Amino acid sequence: MRILYAAIDQTVPGTTGGSVHVTAVAEGLAALGHEVHALVTPGDGPFPSAPSSNPVRWIPMSPPFGAKQLRWMRTGAIRRIVTTLQPAIVMERYYNFGGEGVTAAAAAGARTVLEVNAPVIDHDGSAKARIDRMLIVEPMRRWREGLCARADLIVTPSAAILPRDTPSRKIVRVEWGADTDRFLPDAPGPPPFERPATTVAIFAGAFRSWHGAINLVRAVRELQVRGRSDIGAVLVGDGPELPAVQNEAAGLPNVITTGAVPHADMPSCLSAADIGVAPFEMGAHRPLSLGFYWSPLKIFEYMAAGLPVVAPAVDRIPSLVADGREGLLYDPTNPGALAKALERLSDPALRRALGRAARERAVREYSWKAHCVALDRAIRSLQT
Repeated sequence: MRILYAAIDQTVPGTTGGSVHVTAVAEGLAALGHEVHALVTPGDGPFPSAPSSNPVRWIPMSPPFGAKQLRWMRTGAIRRIVTTLQPAIVMERYYNFGGEGVTAAAAAGARTVLEVNAPVIDHDGSAKARIDRMLIVEPMRRWREGLCARADLIVTPSAAILPRDTPSRKIVRVEWGADTDRFLPDAPGPPPFERPATTVAIFAGAFRSWHGAINLVRAVRELQVRGRSDIGAVLVGDGPELPAVQNEAAGLPNVITTGAVPHADMPSCLSAADIGVAPFEMGAHRPLSLGFYWSPLKIFEYMAAGLPVVAPAVDRIPSLVADGREGLLYDPTNPGALAKALERLSDPALRRALGRAARERAVREYSWKAHCVALDRAIRSLQT
């Protein structure tokens, strides 16, 4: 079936989780036989060309002036594309100031799918909610809730971030995923770093405060003070917290920061490490007061690479990673708990056992293939 995928605030090719997600879903649905046309901001380099007899038709379209807050201004352009293509499905990647895909779908009577991985509802103390209330009729809330009401399907990892009156029949709850064909325990290619220690923990991410990368550096410092210089860390990525992380790592010879790395090189990065660390800080991001609504790509890619995962035992995380089976979960309120988890995983036999189970679960539950099969099933149900 013909699908128009509106994700114009995501850059493809790109290195962010959103870019990875959009590319994987577009290619995954095409691999299942759909004719996929994807609207995205063009990145540096050519659009992906996955080895397939049914490639994605990439359409360059950016938000006006590069501002995703103005995505809705592309509604007219998308409506013209919808009128020409006559897709059966218009799928939109949700954003607070979006709605251009769902709105334009009416031009062809297409069914609509809304991908939601950020809260539609407001958290307590939200500045956006305060502004909305000052406008008396709360137009932003009403617009977001209207989008959810108009969508035929809503795909999300957590129903808790949707309006309370969203019918359960239209919610497809599914995790995002990892490319388990590329993320392998023995992925080919040289990593962009030299291993700094006998046991290497890796963090890969965007270095935002709630990602907690600095906690990994502090844990390694704590271990070094105790004489465990055999346990080191590699931190891959870029973002606003990177300078603070680099400052914390000063004087630690067994800690490396690489800066941004193309996503195509991430499998070799993870393959060169021993432990995958996701030290999230729930309290550092106010929207997380609604719960851990993320579907964390880093965790799924660690698992696909056969790495045992170390993460805090909070909210949904224990349902994603079983403590003692696919990784080690720690109490983030307990000082030194992260360091102790890393120290336990200096045991190669334990790492191998947990990493093997992590890989098996990733292939079974957290692959992009599994995600797209679930999405395909839901989309086809709209046509019956």
